[in-house]
Amino acid sequence: MSGAPRIHARVAEVIPVNALIKTFRFVPLDGGPVPPFSGGSHIVVEMNDNGTRRLNPYSLMSDPSDTSGYSISVRRDDFGRGGSLFMHNHVEPGMEMTISYPVNLFPEDARAKKHLLIAGGIGITPFIAQMAQMDAQNANFELHYAVQSRSLGQFGDELKRSYDNRVHLYYDDEGIFIDIPKLLRGQPLGTHVYTCGPKGMINAVHDLAEKAGWPKGAVHSEEFLAPPVGEPFEVELARSGKTITVGAVQSLLEAMEANGVDAPYLCRGGACGQCECDVLALEGDIEHNDHWLTPEQRASGKKIMPCVSRFSGERLVLDL
Repeated sequence: MSGAPRIHARVAEVIPVNALIKTFRFVPLDGGPVPPFSGGSHIVVEMNDNGTRRLNPYSLMSDPSDTSGYSISVRRDDFGRGGSLFMHNHVEPGMEMTISYPVNLFPEDARAKKHLLIAGGIGITPFIAQMAQMDAQNANFELHYAVQSRSLGQFGDELKRSYDNRVHLYYDDEGIFIDIPKLLRGQPLGTHVYTCGPKGMINAVHDLAEKAGWPKGAVHSEEFLAPPVGEPFEVELARSGKTITVGAVQSLLEAMEANGVDAPYLCRGGACGQCECDVLALEGDIEHNDHWLTPEQRASGKKIMPCVSRFSGERLVLDL
């Protein structure tokens, strides 16, 4: 796995959670403990999908105090690029896979006097680990979790049993929604808010917190973006002396790796900034899909995030 330390692991369990979600547990092949992690961490899972190499990030949802293995949950996306379908259709107990070491881009902020957690759908997974960690620390936290229906809300039911009145559940199909403005207004001084889930929810929390006067440093979010599909395009890599073609369902980062370029990464989802590249020449338009670059950086045409962004035009040259 280029760009990150790796762990050779065995799939110990595959547990169907509901019609859309399965939980996967990985343990090291050597039988030893896994490297420690903190709540909010993710790993990258490598897949060999009939000759196509996929590397997808997934939040760790196991208890950080458990060093016997890592657990993740994957929501099936029938219209995605194929990673979730591979996990659901091909990964079985006993299978050997390669995973990365944990990386935390969404940590608990130790300065907070209270932690307000707002989750939607599969965005609950990092909070499961965070809540176990916070509970062990006797930290002050509460969770507000929205799902489409009770039939998809098994994680919420489990968390409600564990943490009781610190967990609040909402169901779209019953018209029970989170009142985010009211929730943000009712928090004591020193509260930090964390959100993970659909893009609309994340944007709403950030926008409403800003309007309510929350300090930017007290608002935290995580969103891994899937690389979009699009028309194939060519890219020149100046230092490598290569011209590569990026396929329609391939990211620029994946194309670089397939051509032997050891590109750095941490999240592969446009969030961490690790794979940021300098643009040396541009004749065309960059389709920026990350949430790392500033509007000014995007407008300059001098930066690109190869994990999620694409290009259309005559020529793109990168300093790689």
